[in-house]
Amino acid sequence: MEIGIERNGNTLEIKLTDRLDTVTSPQLEEKLKKELEGVTNLQFDFAELEYISSAGLRVLLTASKKMKKQGKMEIHNVNEEVMEVFTITGFADILTIL
Repeated sequence: MEIGIERNGNTLEIKLTDRLDTVTSPQLEEKLKKELEGVTNLQFDFAELEYISSAGLRVLLTASKKMKKQGKMEIHNVNEEVMEVFTITGFADILTIL
């Protein structure tokens, strides 16, 4: 997985590629710990994310909880397979997916 990070003022955009799973989710978790200070708008771009596991969902849930205290979090460009995981797990109801 590659993690692309672009910061523009209080907005942080994170682009993920390939898979967000047990092996790769700790990388994202570490990046978020370092980068979320002062961020009021967190945007994920999932255009190139092919798969997400429960470990990846956990990282997104943690980020969502943190962002509810300091701003908002959105997920963009979700493919059909990842959206199915969000729907089945109920994450589609608790995350802002555009």
